[in-house]
Amino acid sequence: MSQALKIHRRTKIVATVGPGSESPDMLARLIQAGVDVFRLNFSHGSADNHAKVAAHIRKQSQQIGRYVGILADLQGPKIRINGFRDGSVNLVAGDSFCLSLDVEAEAGDSRRVGVEYTPLPEQVVVDDILLLDDGKLRLRVDDVTPRAVDCTVLVGGKLSSRKGVNKLGGGLAAPALTEKDLRDIAGMPAVEPDFVAVSFVSNRGDIDQARELLANVGLAPAIIAKIERAEVVADAELLDSIISASDGIMVARGDLGVEVGDAQLIGIQKDLISRTRQLDRLVITATQMMESMISNSMPTRAEVFDVANAVLDGTDAVMLSAETAVGQYPVDVVTAMAESALGAERHPVARTSRYRLHREFHSAPETIALSAMYGANHFPGVRGIASLTEAGSTPTMMSRLSSGLPIFGLSRQPKTLQRLALCRGVIPLYFDVTAFDAADLEALVAEFLLDGGFIARGDYLMLTMGSAMGQAGKTNMLKILEV
Repeated sequence: MSQALKIHRRTKIVATVGPGSESPDMLARLIQAGVDVFRLNFSHGSADNHAKVAAHIRKQSQQIGRYVGILADLQGPKIRINGFRDGSVNLVAGDSFCLSLDVEAEAGDSRRVGVEYTPLPEQVVVDDILLLDDGKLRLRVDDVTPRAVDCTVLVGGKLSSRKGVNKLGGGLAAPALTEKDLRDIAGMPAVEPDFVAVSFVSNRGDIDQARELLANVGLAPAIIAKIERAEVVADAELLDSIISASDGIMVARGDLGVEVGDAQLIGIQKDLISRTRQLDRLVITATQMMESMISNSMPTRAEVFDVANAVLDGTDAVMLSAETAVGQYPVDVVTAMAESALGAERHPVARTSRYRLHREFHSAPETIALSAMYGANHFPGVRGIASLTEAGSTPTMMSRLSSGLPIFGLSRQPKTLQRLALCRGVIPLYFDVTAFDAADLEALVAEFLLDGGFIARGDYLMLTMGSAMGQAGKTNMLKILEV
């Protein structure tokens, strides 16, 4: 009978909201297609608009009956050139080109352009390679003066106004939180995000600062560190400190790929996902996952494989950017991504735990969480793990071990359920433990999941809870229930 139960996708989908997807009707269709978390990109749009979109997301998800998270993504210190007199220029390999602090904002031409980042001359040396427009154009630094960087074009092409500047190997290090980010954080209470992503993180202090600023405006969202700097992934100790200080990371393959090179990015992505899961944090894999579907109704085979590989690596979520923000087929791309993830999850590798047999547990909840997963994966009759939770830490820890079994995060706290929407394998469900007598609780949990079609009669169910009901951090009980 259990074999007929609905198959639940374990890998979560993050979709960016933009002009192509911000209407209430489209948001509802995207939720129904499988979006688990919506990303609000603070590089674009006004604070008022983001607040309106957030309100629409909450309303539509409530009407549909699903808990959906909201991720506010701060712009960060994107280093950009200024504008060109004619909007763009064509650079030719072998020509000279200057990045100058003295060229006016819209006065650039084919020989020089202004740059917004005043420390640039201090952070480059002769023979450095500068990458423009996400690496499409390359310049070699020939000379550096206090106000200008003179270069030779190595790889030319069309260059438009306000494109980004990176350095091969990293090293252009502006503070992670800009004045714009500080203003956006001050306005965050109108959005009430479940997650806040900090761009271009360079050390754990960036995470601590963001957390403190958010606390000052009365918010305590999960902090996602975007990994975009080459120098961060090159230093294992620095990387671990950033992961540990955050609630999760985003493998931001755009700027990171530009700085380290796409060939190196393949292994870095796998290492980042593995290391983040080992440190009990969440991980989102992002950038150009189904880029062709901005204008095509079907993904390429390579894009399907890209999503599948991230799933097999153990990512919690895969993210769509322009595909849903401005693309022509937002619902189709979410459907295609969901199907790709489900296809990968059928492979045994996606359901195999890498047990931490030599690890020492540090708390009762951690011991219970990982013991439940170990037991469930070794007891063939178990069809799921139910976790009665206040803050969500126990099901989050469970989700760090791979399994083909669903983890039911049962909570009376909507904010907890919205955060659990990002955890791989966790199905967030509203359940108020305080409304029932403790003696009836086990039977009621089984009945609740049975009525919802999540389990069947004759199944076994793992149940974790605390002897002190309704209190966070008190999980200390593990039971096996026969339905």
